[in-house]
Amino acid sequence: MRLDKYLKVSKIIKRRTVANEACDAGRVEVNGKVARASYDVKVGDEIKVSLGSGSRSYRVTAVAEHALKDDAAKMYEIL
Repeated sequence: MRLDKYLKVSKIIKRRTVANEACDAGRVEVNGKVARASYDVKVGDEIKVSLGSGSRSYRVTAVAEHALKDDAAKMYEIL
């Protein structure tokens, strides 16, 4: 699954366009490297998102095309 879509489906970022813009601006890293929106997310990847004044790190635990609100939180764990 594309990185921008994963960020939206997992509800880390609320809109896919915002996720795409964050990737283009270099604010999203995967496994320590700046990643493009087209990066293919896999289970075990570590994603760092820097938005606003802070940053958060996540580890991918599941990849699903669609997720309900309760299931979205199970797609990652906060590091």
